[in-house]
Amino acid sequence: MSETMPIEQYLQEGGVLSSPDNVRPRYRGELLRLMASFVDSELAGSAGFADIINDAPGIQERISAARIVLEKTDHAGQVLKIMETFGVDGGRYAVHHPWAARLSRDADIGAVRQGGDMRLSVFHYPLEGWMDAVVMNVLMGAASIVQLKELGRVSYQPLAEVFRTILPRERRHAELGAAGLARIIANDEGRVKARASVAYWYPRVAESFGHAGSARFETLSRFGLRHQPNETLLAEWQADVDAQLSALGLI
Repeated sequence: MSETMPIEQYLQEGGVLSSPDNVRPRYRGELLRLMASFVDSELAGSAGFADIINDAPGIQERISAARIVLEKTDHAGQVLKIMETFGVDGGRYAVHHPWAARLSRDADIGAVRQGGDMRLSVFHYPLEGWMDAVVMNVLMGAASIVQLKELGRVSYQPLAEVFRTILPRERRHAELGAAGLARIIANDEGRVKARASVAYWYPRVAESFGHAGSARFETLSRFGLRHQPNETLLAEWQADVDAQLSALGLI
């Protein structure tokens, strides 16, 4: 990229960035913010799910839950390694927030970030047992797939490659959640409880897509860090989960 060429022009012409050395300050800030949001969300999500492993009803369910915790932590680690190339202290970063901390169940924070913690707001809410964790995993798993397809197109090539590698694993996590939910609703009691859990988590997962008409999207779009607006991604997620929940008789 030419020293004088605006980064927006370079990216619009199909250019990609591949090293901290050719990243300009404003782009660097937005890129680090995007990576921090992903890392914080994966660390918080895995920490919350880890507390539920012993609530699983059987050995295979425990294995599946442990696998999800392991792989989400690994995903955070992969992106954190890229952050380290920009000078982030990875060892300190991994412990600088209480990742398992949660707000009260009836808190209502919308999409607002809390302090310096960049996790998506949905990861500030507590899980209540195995069934609740499975429902949340189904809904958030579908959201992760939508979001990772978008993130796999970011203009910083090393990060895009990591996100594309992570996507198949997240698909598998969603499949494990769907299989677990199908077992839960096999009886009337499970179905009633699952419907209540869906009613709780659905709007909170929807908030993770951010606000419609976001002014921030325009900046990220110019830098090639976003391509589809929040409302488009939200609509894709809604179509997917509504079809899944309808097939299970949960909506």
